[in-house]
Amino acid sequence: MSKAGPNGRTRRQFLSQASRAAAVGGALALGAPATSAAAAGAPRSGGGAGRRVAVLGGGVAGLSAAQELAERGYQVTVYEYYRQLGGKARSMDVPGTGTGGRRPLPGEHGFRFFPGFYRNLPDTMRRIPLPGRTGSVHDNLRNGTEALLAYDAPRQALLLPFQILTTPLAPGDLAPDNLRRTLTGVLDTALHLPATEVAYFADRLLVHLTSCDRRRDEQWENVPWWQFIRADRMSHDYQRLLGAGLTRDLVATKAEEASTRTVARTIVEAFLLNGLLGRGVDGQPDRVLNAPTSEAWIDPWAAHLDSLGVRVRFGTEVQELCYADGRITGVRIAPSAGGPAETITADHYLQAMPVEHARATWGPELRVADPQLARCDLIRTDWMTGVQFYLRRSPRLVHGHAAALDSPWSLTAVHQAQFWDRDFAADYGDGTARDCLSICVSEWDRPGVLFGRTAKECTREQVVEEVWEQCKRAFNGTGGEPLRDEDRLSWFMDPAVTGLGGPNPANREQLLVHPAGTLQHRPTAATRVPNLFLAGDYVRTDVDLATMEGANESARRAVNALLDADGSTAPRCEVQLLYRAPELAALQLIDEGRYALGLPNTFDLG
Repeated sequence: MSKAGPNGRTRRQFLSQASRAAAVGGALALGAPATSAAAAGAPRSGGGAGRRVAVLGGGVAGLSAAQELAERGYQVTVYEYYRQLGGKARSMDVPGTGTGGRRPLPGEHGFRFFPGFYRNLPDTMRRIPLPGRTGSVHDNLRNGTEALLAYDAPRQALLLPFQILTTPLAPGDLAPDNLRRTLTGVLDTALHLPATEVAYFADRLLVHLTSCDRRRDEQWENVPWWQFIRADRMSHDYQRLLGAGLTRDLVATKAEEASTRTVARTIVEAFLLNGLLGRGVDGQPDRVLNAPTSEAWIDPWAAHLDSLGVRVRFGTEVQELCYADGRITGVRIAPSAGGPAETITADHYLQAMPVEHARATWGPELRVADPQLARCDLIRTDWMTGVQFYLRRSPRLVHGHAAALDSPWSLTAVHQAQFWDRDFAADYGDGTARDCLSICVSEWDRPGVLFGRTAKECTREQVVEEVWEQCKRAFNGTGGEPLRDEDRLSWFMDPAVTGLGGPNPANREQLLVHPAGTLQHRPTAATRVPNLFLAGDYVRTDVDLATMEGANESARRAVNALLDADGSTAPRCEVQLLYRAPELAALQLIDEGRYALGLPNTFDLG
C-alpha cells in the first residue's frame, strides 16, 4: 500500500508474484480479454463485490480510477459533465465538416504527448484492449524523433535529435565530475549558449541532483526556478531556453514563479535527463498517438470500461457534496445544460474533477471536517489551450514537437498527420485538408504582435490570426516548407474557451500551475472523511506535475485509499515512482546530514 508521509513523500509499492498470479486468474475467470489485461498481469479481485462507487469526473483521473475499481469487483458509475469521456485529453469533432462519408475534422483542447518517464499511465494503456484485434492502446503510441527550437527569423533554429542515447552509461559516468562534464558538453553542443552560462547551469543541476528529499521539499520547493538558475544575471538566450522554455512553453507556468522542486525534479531530471538516458522510462522521450486521441485511446477505453460493467451518466454537473455525521451522504447533481437537481448516493465517492470545479462543491462543514480541502482554494490554475489549423498540404516542420521560443504567446506545435495511421484527406473533412497543425498557446496575458492585445483581450478570430502570424515568424525559414496563407483552410478552438474579446473571458478547462511554496496546499488522495477520496492532477503525487501521468497516479492512490477504508483484500494498485539514480544516493545521504545541520548542498557555491 502506498502511503503519504508528513511531507507528501511516498514509498513504491509492488504486487507480489502471488498477487499477480491470482490477479491473472481472476481476470480470466471474469472473461477478460487474454490479450492486454491478462497478459499485463492486471490486478483483479471480487473484493468489492456489491459495493457502489460514484466516480465524479470522466477525465483521465476518473477513467483510471473506474478501471482499477471495476477490475476489483466494485460497481462503478462515472458522472461526466460533457457528453463525451476523456476530459481535456479527448478529441472533438469540428461540427459540420465531415462530408462524403468522411469523419468530421478532429479538434482538441491541445495536443497530447506521452513522455518516456510516464510509467503508471502506460501500464493502464497496456490493459486497454483494441476492439476487434489483438494488442492494446499502448501499441498506438508513435515516437517523435526530433525537437525544433525556433527563434523569429532570420536567426537559425536549433534542430535537435530527441531520442534515447544509443551509448549506454559506463560505471562512474554519474560521478559528480563526470556528470558535470557530461551536462556541460550536451548543453554546449545543443544550445550554443555562452560557456560560462552552460557551466553554471550544469552546476545548478548538480546541486539539485545531489539534494536530499527534505531539501527539495522544504528549500527548493520555496525557491522559484528563475531564482535558482540565476536567470536575471544571464543572457536572453539562457532566459528563453532554460527559464521560460522549460516552464511556460512546456507546462504553462512562469519561470519567475515556478517551484524549483517541480521544474528540476520532473521536467529536467525525469523528462530530459533520465528520458534521454533511457533510465527508468517506458519508452522514447517524446511519443504521440497514431490517430485523434479519442479514436486511438478514449473510445477503446470507454468500450473496455463498458465490458467491465462501468456505467456512465453524461451531461451531469456536480453541484455539491452533501456532508452529515462525518460522511458524504450523497452528491447533488443536475443536467449540465440546466434542469432540476437530484441527489445520487453510493457507498464511496471518488471525486476526480479539476480543482477549480471540485472546490466549488465543498460546503463549509466539509471543509471544516478536512482542512486540506480549504487549502485547495490557494491552488492556482492558468490557461493552456490549443488552436488547430487544417491545411491543404503538409509542410512538415519536424518529426516531433516545435517550440516558437520568441513568440510572446509561448507557442508549441506538432504536425499531426505524419504520425497518424490515416489518410487525412480521405478520412476527414471534405477531402481538401491534408494535415492538422496543432498549436498550444501557453501565455494568454501578454500582448501579441498584430493587435497589441493579450490573447484574452482578442476575439477568437484575432487569436487565430495572432497565432498564425507568430507561427510564421518562428517556423518559416527553419529549413522546412514555409507556412503559407493560401494553404490554411480552417481552424478550431475548444468551445470551453468563451467570452474572448469581452469583459469576462473564461476557460472551463484550465491547467494547474506550480508556483513556489504551493506543495503544502495540495491534498492527499485520502481525506479525513472515510468515504471520500480525491484524484486529479492537483492531488499530491510523486510526479508532482499537472500531467496525465499525475492524474493516473492520483487515481491509483485514491483507489488504494478506498480499498484500505473498505477493508478490501483485493491487491492494491501498483504505484511507480520517478526514477532515482542509485549512483547519487550516497551524495543525497550526505546532503541529508548537511541539511539537518543548516548547511548548504556540497555543490551549492551560490
